Amino acid sequence: MTHGEPLFELEDVQRHHSAADGGFTLHIPHLTIAAGERVVVLGPSGSGKSTLLDLLAFLAAPAVGGRFTCCFGEVRHDIAAAWRGPRGRLDALRARHIGYILQTGGLLPYLSVRENILLSRRLLHLDLPGPLPALTETLGISALLGRRPAQLSAGQRQRVAVARALAHTPALVLADEPTAALDAGLALAVADTMVEASRELGAALVVVTHDQAIADRLGGRIVRCRPDHRIASSTLEA
Repeated sequence: MTHGEPLFELEDVQRHHSAADGGFTLHIPHLTIAAGERVVVLGPSGSGKSTLLDLLAFLAAPAVGGRFTCCFGEVRHDIAAAWRGPRGRLDALRARHIGYILQTGGLLPYLSVRENILLSRRLLHLDLPGPLPALTETLGISALLGRRPAQLSAGQRQRVAVARALAHTPALVLADEPTAALDAGLALAVADTMVEASRELGAALVVVTHDQAIADRLGGRIVRCRPDHRIASSTLEA
């Protein structure tokens, strides 16, 4: 599988997570994510998987030191340095270039499916409807656009969440245990739709899961959070 130039490069990056028991420090000796690549993050509960996503989404600041850069378009950004400046810059980068799929979908209950999907494009003042018709067709939710989230099944809500995360054509899509609340059949179906939809738009996809079956279904590269809270990676044939 051929990917583009490195989208994210992290070297000797650390993040301390505070907790009542003292917490832990996630250490990333080296991690590169290529444009358009699929990465599956595996590890036991409490090993730092969600902390890694928070770092990649610019929601958590890395510790002082280390190298942390990302490249959107032709511009490479020093994220470690950006954390020492105004937060607005990181917020703008996240809003335009990153999509996030939460475990519970995170849809706004008072908006229709269509408006949930288009929300990011409206906030960014992008043209409407953008890729919405193609996305909803790929995800099999075209007939649901007028419904509210409460009228959807769990699997349908997750498909809508995938569409919303991709609607503004981000360079990177992050998903935190997006199939944990689904039964095995629905989980595999949602994994398939995440892969297909992100591939259609050329977005890199990083998925946190504890489920080896989902990891196998997603394919791509495995990144493991080990119990000593260090990141290790290996290659898995897609």
